[in-house]
Order: sequence, then C-alpha cells, then structure tokens
Amino acid sequence: MSGKPITTRALNRALLARQGLLEPLALPVVAAVEAIGAIQAQSWAAPPVALWSRLAGFRAEDLHAALAGGELVAGTLLRATLHVVSAAQHPDYAVVAERSGACDWRRAKGEPHPDSAALRPAVAAFAADEPRSVEEISAFAEQWAAARPGVVGAEELAFQREHKWRPLRTGPFLVRVPGDGRWAKEPKHYRAAPPVGQRATEAALDAVVSHHLRAFGPATVEDVAYWTGWSTPGVRESLERLGDTLVRFTDEAGRQVHDLVDAPRPDEGVRVGPRFLAAFDSALLAYHAQRRERVLPEAHRDAVSVRANLQIKPTFLLDGVVAGLWSSTAKRRTAVLTLTPFAAVKAADRRALTAQGERLLEFLHPGCAEREVVLAG
Repeated sequence: MSGKPITTRALNRALLARQGLLEPLALPVVAAVEAIGAIQAQSWAAPPVALWSRLAGFRAEDLHAALAGGELVAGTLLRATLHVVSAAQHPDYAVVAERSGACDWRRAKGEPHPDSAALRPAVAAFAADEPRSVEEISAFAEQWAAARPGVVGAEELAFQREHKWRPLRTGPFLVRVPGDGRWAKEPKHYRAAPPVGQRATEAALDAVVSHHLRAFGPATVEDVAYWTGWSTPGVRESLERLGDTLVRFTDEAGRQVHDLVDAPRPDEGVRVGPRFLAAFDSALLAYHAQRRERVLPEAHRDAVSVRANLQIKPTFLLDGVVAGLWSSTAKRRTAVLTLTPFAAVKAADRRALTAQGERLLEFLHPGCAEREVVLAG
C-alpha cells in the first residue's frame, strides 16, 4: 500500500526541518552531525559551511575539537566518498560501505589471490598507533607484497604504484587525520578506523537506512540505495524489516516514499529565509541523481552539477529551493561574496540574501574588516 499523498513542497519542508535549514538546530556538533546525516567532505572547506548553515552559534573550532578528540571522524564511506560522521555511528557506515563492494581496493582483472585480503588489516595495524603518511603506507604495502611473492600480482602492483596505492588507502578501515594535529587544513594522513566489532550486515544496513530517513526523509527506495551505495532490493528488504517504525506516502510522481513515524513533517506553508549550502552539500546529494526536485529544480540541475568532475557547486536557497550559486574571495582586508542567481531576485529576497551573506563572509573570513555581497546579473 502506497500511503496518503504528499506534495513536493511538503517533502521540501520535511528536509529543511531535519537539516536545520528551517530553523537552526540547537545541538552540540556531534549530535548535530548524527542528526543531519553523514557530511560529504571531499572538499575540506565544505563541512564547516554545512554546519554553519544548520547550527545556532556554530564555530569551526567546534568541528576541529570534535575531530581532534575522536568524537567525529573523517573517512571513506558511502559510495567510496569522504564523509564526516560520529565515531559512534562510523562502524555501521563502515560495514555498509565495505560490504557494498564500493571500497574494494583491487583493480586488476581476474580473481585476486585470496591472501591479498590480508593487506588491508595489516595496513590498519600499521596505522593503529600513529598517523601514517601516503609515503609510509605505500612503503609498507611494497614491503608486505615483496615478502609474499605472487599475492599481489604484477598488473595490480603496477596500477597501485602508479596511483601511490590510493585504492588501498580509500576504504573504511582507515580515517583521515592531520599529520601535525591541526584540522583547519585538509587532513592527509591516516589512522586505523574505530573497530567494527561483530556487526551483522543486516543490522548495520538497517541502522544506516534509519539514519538516512532521519536526516533526509521521506525518501524512495531508490533514493536510499543511491545514497548508501547499496542494492535497491537490499534496501527494500531493510525497509520491510523496519516495519512499524515507518510510515509511507505517495509523492506527486506516484512514487512511494518511506519515513520514520516520529520524524518531523512540518506544514508545507511554513516560511523559510535564504540559506547557503556548501559544495557537495548532502541535502542535494541524498536522493537519486535524477530525483532531487524537492530542493533542486530540474531546470537548474546542470548549472549546479559539473558532470566532468562530479562537482556539486555551492548554492543558495530561496523559499527552500536552489535559486543560484555563490563563491567568496578575500583580498587584503576585504571579503567579497558573489551571488549568481538563476532568475531575477525580488527586492525583499535581495535584502535578506545580503544580510545572510554578510554573516557567511564573517564566518569564512573573520580577519577581513570589509565585507561586500554582490548579486551578479
């Protein structure tokens, strides 16, 4: 049974409420990351902006402190993409990422030697007690392979050496850390990830599916499968296991969408001011690539997504939907935020965008005494 109808605007307001984009969330940073879902972090400048947009009184130092203390971790997870998640939730995400097959490090054709599976645990043990650089992990892998002739075949060795063993490093068994302990810049060293323990695949998948609905629901089976990197039949089985914890609706396209019974679904008429989203923002990426209309109008999809390098540009929202792009620069003591709207902007929206944009500039460039917001076009 599909359930009662739900409009696209109602789906939008549900997303905004959960993401802290309707009203800022009054939560500590770790609890906020768990509430809003895994934060995409392939651009290291993005997570602070994502959290600033969603949390009341957020400071970048709050994120850095939680990462330094190990309460939050940054690592390769869903769809083999870098994310920030809580240490408590990382094992479930890690199980789903690893067992989805997206993070297999081996690139040579043909059946791999069965003993090659032992390399990743060996690297994790090597990185258990101190941060390891790319060069250190590459050297360790070379020594490990040399001591076991034939376990890593010649074709595999050639590929891994060409890419400095990057496929080996990009798995959920490692997390990213800075070599010097400073988190403001992109962390380029590696440590062993929190232990997974004896988590069963089904239990981990059910937890991650619930996290997705809590952060981004209501959502279709295909949305959840896209975000998690899991198979559609597997996600459907997970939703069936979640049973009475879920409620179902039918969206305007006739698709069934699933949600947690107790998740917020505010009235679609509630008003919302302008908001700024980071590059690769999860609010845009949490749905099937062809079905993001609740927040990204189809007419603007190609302007936001750069297919050549899979980039998702920083955007701003008006009335809860993507209405343009933004970028910032800082020279000497002047910071400039350039807004590129997709259509004419009403005077009231211009004023609200400018005010919110000035706050964003203050966050991004606190050392600049002068701040200017420019609407292009």
